Amino acid sequence: QVQLVESGGGLVQPGGSLRLSCAASGNIFSIYTMDWYRQTPGKQRELVAGGTSDGSTNYADSVKGRFTISRDNAKNTVYLQMNSLKPEDMAVYYCYVLDLDIDSRREYEYWGQGTQVTVSS
Repeated sequence: QVQLVESGGGLVQPGGSLRLSCAASGNIFSIYTMDWYRQTPGKQRELVAGGTSDGSTNYADSVKGRFTISRDNAKNTVYLQMNSLKPEDMAVYYCYVLDLDIDSRREYEYWGQGTQVTVSS
């Protein structure tokens, strides 16, 4: 079992910045994917930014150029630097991890508890 602990959410004014962190711990095999999703009431959870262990990243069009995902593989931690925040970025942000047991070829998915990001003046 893997535990994910998120931090960094909060209240910020439009145009401001926040940095989210998600640290994975526990019985980790080999984390391949560490992503950030977000969800607002009544809407589906959407991928904001994703990153794999080989360094590839992808972003939702709505955050390209403003958000940056990064990883510290040694610490099993993923970050999301969010700049130029807009009211429409307000959501609960969730960390997602895909952990691979190469020997058994099994995949394990984990979600963080979510952290609220509020963008308001």
